[in-house]
Amino acid sequence: MRKALFSLVFAGLVGGVSAVEKEVWPVWVSCGDAEDVEVVGFRFTGWGYCEQVTGMDIGFIGQSRYFNGIQVNLLWSEVQDKLAGWQIGCLYNSAGLGDSIGIQTALWNESMSLFGFQVGLVNLSSYTKGFQIGLINRSDDMRGYQIGLINVIRNSPIPFFPGVNVGF
Repeated sequence: MRKALFSLVFAGLVGGVSAVEKEVWPVWVSCGDAEDVEVVGFRFTGWGYCEQVTGMDIGFIGQSRYFNGIQVNLLWSEVQDKLAGWQIGCLYNSAGLGDSIGIQTALWNESMSLFGFQVGLVNLSSYTKGFQIGLINRSDDMRGYQIGLINVIRNSPIPFFPGVNVGF
């Protein structure tokens, strides 16, 4: 708080130069906006995007760059960079570019690099270290187990195997 106040006073003294700092909020309600804020606590979303959430995200469509905690969205949960926690959704979960640690549970789950579990009808990942449990499981590279009707590990000696597939 003192840092932000000092920045505003300094900007006023310099004459028009402004220093904007990311705001931290304990509770954030979002409906269709994109904000450069960090939420430490609870975020309630109709739909919307914010930079980082540490805590719990509850709503319909929730998007953030970084997420630590539990994300429960009815339609769509998306973390663009790093996820550490649990994504719970009815339809779609996505964890993006960075290493994600945790659990994804929805009808459709996607991740770039996941250390943990994916549970849903369709589970897709570029790299997985853990488990995929669903009707269709696909990973480009995997260190772990797939349980489902269609199991694909592209960089494996046995790239397809129904029932159970293992990646080493």
